[in-house]
Amino acid sequence: MIKRKEILTSVAIKKQSRVPGVIITQCVEHLPLGKSTPDFIRKPLATTVQEGKKAALKAMVSGEPVPTVTWERNKGEVNDQEKYKTRYDERAREHILEIPNVKLDQADSYRCFATNEYGKAVCTTTLTVTEGKEQIYYENILLFFFPSVVVTRKKQLPPMKEGEIDPKLWELLLSAPRKDYEKICFDFGVTDFRWLLKRLNQMKKEREDEQAKVVEKLDDVKQIEVKPGGRAEFSLNMTLWDPNSAINLYKDGKYVPYGDDENSNPSLKKTGTKYVFSIKDPQPEDAGFYQLDVDEANVLTTDFQVPAVEFIAKIKDEKAVESEDAIFQCVLSTPLNRITWSRRDSSLEHGDKYEITVSEDKLIHTLRVKDCKMADNGAYYAIAGITSSTASLTVEGGFYHCIPFLILKKLSCASLIFPPFISHIHFLFVDSDIVLHYQMYMTEFFIISKILLLTVADRGVQFVSGMSDTVANIGERAELSCKLSSDASEGRWYKNGKLTNEDGVTIIKDGACHRLKIDCCKRDDTAVYRFEAEGRKSEATLNIQDPPKIDSDALGKFTKPVIIKAGDNAQWKLPFSGGAPMNIQWYKDDEELLPALHVKIETSATESQLRLTKCQRKDSGEVKIKIKNEFGTTEATSKLIVLDKPTQPQGPVDIVESAVTSIEFKWKPPKDSGGCPITNYIIERQQLGRNKWTSLGEIFGNNASYKDSDVDPGRRYCYRIRAKTEEGISDYLQTDDIAAGVLRYPGTPTAPKVVNAFKDCIHLTWSPPCDTGGTKIVGYNLEKNKKGTNYWSLVNQGGPITDTKYAVKDVFEGAAYEFRVSAINLSGAGDPSIPCDTVIARDPMIRPKFKDRNMKTFVVVRSGNTVRLNVNFEACPLPEISWLKDGIPVPKHVTITNSDKGSQLLIPTSERSDTGVYAITVKNLVGQESFNVEIRVTDNPKPPGPVELDENIPGTVTLSWLPSPDEKRDDRLHYMVSKKDSFKPTWRTVADNLFNYKFTVVNILPGWEYYFRVFAKNDMGLSTPSESPFLVNMPETKCLDFQSPPAFIVPLKRRIAPQGYECHMSCAVKGDPAPRVTWYHNNISLNTNTNYHITNTCGVCSLLILRVGAKDNGEYNVVIENKLGTAECSTILNVRGINL
Repeated sequence: MIKRKEILTSVAIKKQSRVPGVIITQCVEHLPLGKSTPDFIRKPLATTVQEGKKAALKAMVSGEPVPTVTWERNKGEVNDQEKYKTRYDERAREHILEIPNVKLDQADSYRCFATNEYGKAVCTTTLTVTEGKEQIYYENILLFFFPSVVVTRKKQLPPMKEGEIDPKLWELLLSAPRKDYEKICFDFGVTDFRWLLKRLNQMKKEREDEQAKVVEKLDDVKQIEVKPGGRAEFSLNMTLWDPNSAINLYKDGKYVPYGDDENSNPSLKKTGTKYVFSIKDPQPEDAGFYQLDVDEANVLTTDFQVPAVEFIAKIKDEKAVESEDAIFQCVLSTPLNRITWSRRDSSLEHGDKYEITVSEDKLIHTLRVKDCKMADNGAYYAIAGITSSTASLTVEGGFYHCIPFLILKKLSCASLIFPPFISHIHFLFVDSDIVLHYQMYMTEFFIISKILLLTVADRGVQFVSGMSDTVANIGERAELSCKLSSDASEGRWYKNGKLTNEDGVTIIKDGACHRLKIDCCKRDDTAVYRFEAEGRKSEATLNIQDPPKIDSDALGKFTKPVIIKAGDNAQWKLPFSGGAPMNIQWYKDDEELLPALHVKIETSATESQLRLTKCQRKDSGEVKIKIKNEFGTTEATSKLIVLDKPTQPQGPVDIVESAVTSIEFKWKPPKDSGGCPITNYIIERQQLGRNKWTSLGEIFGNNASYKDSDVDPGRRYCYRIRAKTEEGISDYLQTDDIAAGVLRYPGTPTAPKVVNAFKDCIHLTWSPPCDTGGTKIVGYNLEKNKKGTNYWSLVNQGGPITDTKYAVKDVFEGAAYEFRVSAINLSGAGDPSIPCDTVIARDPMIRPKFKDRNMKTFVVVRSGNTVRLNVNFEACPLPEISWLKDGIPVPKHVTITNSDKGSQLLIPTSERSDTGVYAITVKNLVGQESFNVEIRVTDNPKPPGPVELDENIPGTVTLSWLPSPDEKRDDRLHYMVSKKDSFKPTWRTVADNLFNYKFTVVNILPGWEYYFRVFAKNDMGLSTPSESPFLVNMPETKCLDFQSPPAFIVPLKRRIAPQGYECHMSCAVKGDPAPRVTWYHNNISLNTNTNYHITNTCGVCSLLILRVGAKDNGEYNVVIENKLGTAECSTILNVRGINL
């Protein structure tokens, strides 16, 4: 190796080389006459050499004096004379670096330096070393002698042939989204890729069919990119049918092992359905053609290129003001079609926000960030190969300051002085005053002391808003408008300089607004329109366009699908209108149709026709016409459906069952049904060793499976399957040889288990055998053995039991039995199970219990009606049933009907004497259960006696009445009082649940007429009322002292209540001030007990017990007290139905 000469310079001037990728540095400020810096006439080319071969890197240089050429490599030295040789070929004037015997570890980036006393030039190239034939031969030897050794090598792509497309291009296009087709093709030198689409679509369908076998869903495929963090990544979203499917990564056809942790290189990171493959710290040797396979199906292909490139000029930090653009630019040492611009691990795409451009020599790459916002702050990356450059963007906010409005009076003269930083001035005229409003834009803060010295004169009418250029279509409406500063101003409209007075043109003046309307635009309405008023004018251009149009009826006919049979012709015709010239294009599945042997296109000025001849099934698809002129584009879409016979059913054929007496198999429907639904499948069979095919008939098309029940055990059969539609019969799908099963019996089920036993039935259950004998279980045989005999008899005489449970009814009460079960498959019945434990046929012992949880405990019946009580119970053995009324046997006229599951009490015609508590007792050997129900036989009560009124206290009236005659026969009878006055003619209830014969009504107003009613009330309802009118004429009252000690007006009454029912007690008290009332039960205060409802309304004190129990039996006291004294009243509550 020749060492480089060190150059001591005081300057370093970068110069542009004529050869892309060459960096020239000039080390003197001025070159002497006739001298020059080094440069490359031809730089070394990237070279690929097979291992063991000779490699040569060649370069031609220029410069005066003649430069010295040296070589370096990125990883390692080139000073080993046995491995590296440098020489100069004088005839070819080439400097050569030779490597006689290339090894894999010598693949690297190599730099060539040309140096003289005035500067130096440098360029980079890449040496790639591929595996030699010896390695492949060695792998083949391993595979032959050691089959267990896995050679992880993928089938290589075919080599590129001259004049054909590189197979790598096809593979990349199959994995790339449509938007990336252009740049991928450009990398391979293909500038027009539209002619590739048809074949590409066909290849994609085939690839998708392969992927569908192992992948349920595949999307969001991203090609490999180097990220700002230094990793090279490619990713995809993928849902596998089988999560255990093998995922293999290949590079240049050779398997690449990977791990699932961050330290692995390469590594796989899986998050949900997203798979990300990354290469940590990529190097030139990582470059290659990567393919990702799931089992045998390829799901992603990407090409990782590592060009030998450096940044001559890196991107620099930028500052920009909001709404302005920011530009990043870098210069490369080697021409590249594109580099990756990135931000926060996301690549930037050319579009509305970012503009990415490349110079003609492919060395200068530029990123423009448009309309900068605060969100655009941050780091930006330029990535070329595995080399990156970073810079930051700082977006500063703009400062817009508005000086307040200045109101200026009209003056005789005007002089206006503006400072240079004022950029926008707006004048607004308001009557005789002028409002001056101006804005200024400042990049730094500063103080304004004196800004304006101005006087302004009156300028007359002005345009507040002028006209704007307008575009309209033929036949549509158009409008031009402007607004003046004065409502009184008149004006005129001009078209191309002439006053406009045409038909169809409407001129409107609305205050200061002036409008010109054209209701139906014509082509000659295109013109320059001007509005003038008092010497002021505003003008705008109206452009009338005539875009393509399609009649709606013709469009409706065109969009209907065209359905033909294979071999027939298809035709579309579509009339149109619009401005000439028209450009008509026909498309089939997004591919443009051009006139050809089977494609006929005829187009006139108003119509276009497409005719496709001798159509085949593959021609089915979307047909589209695109009509375009200078004013716009319109499209119409139709559909072509070509009917043909179906393709053959799809394999492989899956064997569902291969039994002794039957063979069952299934297949997949045809990939293409020919446009018609499958009606039937035709099945044929051939026995192995015979030439004859036998028709087995047809099955419905919705069932892609067949069961052949006419087979001999052990024989082999072959089947043909054809699909049938209205258009014909498909080719056949032939199965492999399928062998019928041999006799193999199932294993033994588990011993039967007794679920329950009765005197006439025993319920059993068991589990299926673990060994089914290779075929499905068709049923079971159940056998029984009566204890004390050796004979086993078959229980299921009517055929096999299909379930794993059975109810044995052929048993004798009190007898002991054993049971065993055997399984049956297509070969026959297997061995029986071990017997179950001995079971005796007898009913279980069940303690009596009532089934109905919602049985009523209280029943009210009108006297004379029928009483019917049904009580359901469960008991075993059969119980004894007894009914009692109030503790004694029921009367003879009461009918009792018993069964093994219930009992009924029936009173055909009830009387009041039938009222009482009826108790049913169900008793057997296990225990007994009782239930009580109270039956109350009653009728509507008779009314109380006459009502008397007493006005003892002003503002109140005390009512008293005689008791109802039914009170002695009904202890639940009580009274209700209603009131009606002369002001409100409706009856209102003022008291209820009264068990005494007096009540005081309060709030009686003087001079009003009142009516009162008293009702007797029981469980059946209300009696007729006892009424009494009353007129109050109250004299004037004097202020008197009404204070009095507490006293009982109506005392408590003795109460008897049935257990479980409510009980109501009340009394009336008086006293001023109103006395405090306290209730006691057995000398315990009840006022704070939530089990009792206590009220005090206008002196009527009530206690309500919601559900009377044994604990409520006893003495109740009411104590009333105020500051003048104390009074007490007591009563006894007897609870009926308890044993004291």
